[in-house]
Amino acid sequence: MGIVPVSLGTKNKYLEVNMHTKNKIAAVVVSALVAGLAGCSTASSPDTASATQQAPSATQAPSANNDPQLAVQYNLDVNKVPAENFDLSKFKLNTPRDDNKPERAGKVMEIYKPMLNDKANPFSDAEWFYTDSITGAMVFASPNKAMTTPNSKNARSELRAMLSDDYSSPKNNFTIASTDNAEAYGAIGGHMSATMSVDWVSTSGDYKKNGAFATVIGQIHGSKNEPLKIMYRKLPEHEYGSIYWNYETNALGDDYSKRRDIRHEVFGQSGLRQGSEDPVTGIKLGEIFSYDVNVEGDIMHLTFTKNPGKPNQEVKTYDIDLAKGEYQGDKYDQGYANDWMYFKAGTYNQCNTGSSGCANNGIEAGDYSKVSFFKFSLDQ
Repeated sequence: MGIVPVSLGTKNKYLEVNMHTKNKIAAVVVSALVAGLAGCSTASSPDTASATQQAPSATQAPSANNDPQLAVQYNLDVNKVPAENFDLSKFKLNTPRDDNKPERAGKVMEIYKPMLNDKANPFSDAEWFYTDSITGAMVFASPNKAMTTPNSKNARSELRAMLSDDYSSPKNNFTIASTDNAEAYGAIGGHMSATMSVDWVSTSGDYKKNGAFATVIGQIHGSKNEPLKIMYRKLPEHEYGSIYWNYETNALGDDYSKRRDIRHEVFGQSGLRQGSEDPVTGIKLGEIFSYDVNVEGDIMHLTFTKNPGKPNQEVKTYDIDLAKGEYQGDKYDQGYANDWMYFKAGTYNQCNTGSSGCANNGIEAGDYSKVSFFKFSLDQ
């Protein structure tokens, strides 16, 4: 049996239900109850994580794609939960809820690998991680404020690669070929690929903040910094959003505060502000595109495809030496040799009620992010 936490005012109550999509009655009961609680308000709380922070109760986010042929095209079963349509055997999942497990009291919900991939009763969450009933896509959604991981102010519904059952083991993560004792890690390099759409980003936020109206849809995270964050950002008044990726310089030790993101525009334009022109070379909400991240040896190969498989397909590629350091002349960047890393995918909502000035009035108000994955794989 899965545990679905539901916010009742400021108190956390839990409903024990069968989360398998085939149990239609349970799904309807949960959706109806959550919808009925949507009007309940909670007292305001600080932006830092605490046990009282909950994702606001709301109805399920609307679909951006309503074409049942997508399920046929991508060989997806709308009656199966995500782990039955996709190989998630090397992943755990974080969702924007308070965890109900005794060992994780006061922490963000973490769905361990065995629970996520339980063959008898694989996990889904009717609001934040589920199968789209029309397209069969694997859906991730996240509000603008909820319980977060310890070092972040941003809520997420996101997979994290786990190459070992021992979280603290070097075998749980990968490294690059130049790393000393590279064979001690779970893999040298790795290949993550996704075909997806961004269905929604928050419509509230501070235009001066790049986190407003944005979400991270794929990552490579290191022990401290991130050699890759794939971003989507769309201003509320625009028809098109923009895809770009960041390389975070690996500044360490006394220079840690000097780390910075170096931005690379792919489709559209980054850093847009109120009054900017619509980035018509970008990607609309619900529009399907793909990204491919392949770390071979020391090189990170990135491929982004707009309109995949169509006559107007557009492809952009990048190659980055992760071992070299001093990326684009940054003297504080030590590169990522001798670091350990892991892949992530989903929606890591960059809109929060603190630094990016976003509201948190629920899905009906547009205060959330949502993405759909039609193809997804990790080879490690």
